[in-house]
Amino acid sequence: MEHAFFGPDFSDSEIGKLLKARDEEIRAENCAIEKIIDEPELCRRAAEQVAEGKVIGWFQGRMEWGPRALGNRSIVCDPRRVDMKDILNLKIKRRESFRPFAPSIIRESVGKWFETDYDVPFMLQVYQIREEKQREIPAVTHINGSGRLQTVSEYQNPLYYQLIKAFEKISGVPIVLNTSFNENEPVVCTPHEALDCFLRTKMDVLVLGNHVVSRR
Repeated sequence: MEHAFFGPDFSDSEIGKLLKARDEEIRAENCAIEKIIDEPELCRRAAEQVAEGKVIGWFQGRMEWGPRALGNRSIVCDPRRVDMKDILNLKIKRRESFRPFAPSIIRESVGKWFETDYDVPFMLQVYQIREEKQREIPAVTHINGSGRLQTVSEYQNPLYYQLIKAFEKISGVPIVLNTSFNENEPVVCTPHEALDCFLRTKMDVLVLGNHVVSRR
């Protein structure tokens, strides 16, 4: 099993129709809508916003099958910020303070950041982060120095990989914080559910396929 993206996907046309139908509601929340066709530009812009400390809803392709958000129905944030866990819990998650968030790391960098160098694509195992690296990614480091690792390969998830690479180019860190795209309900499946979650929380940016909804 090389990936878990066996759920439904939604066309750009379907997403566009949803945003058009709910345009008035979106603008009432002081949000702007933009369409970015070029994937490298989409990833670069999203990575810049992650690096600015914004909370990004990332909705792409087929939904993950199983218990983990693996980069298609994910909330993505900057792992370097000590306060990011508190920001996420304040804006969206409202989880217990001791529960950490997971690092998504590009596959070829695993050995430089973790005391292991395995493929762990399904975020089901915890490994020690190298001691000298722990202070660089406090938002995804457990109190005992470990992290619930997700490795991301270009062939498994090209767009998510491209997003993390864009963040690495900005920050020098080949890792993003990844948590499931939801509040206190199951992980969002449809564009409608993703938009609902975005609008009722304090999420900063929603990337729905090639469409970007941003709070002003």
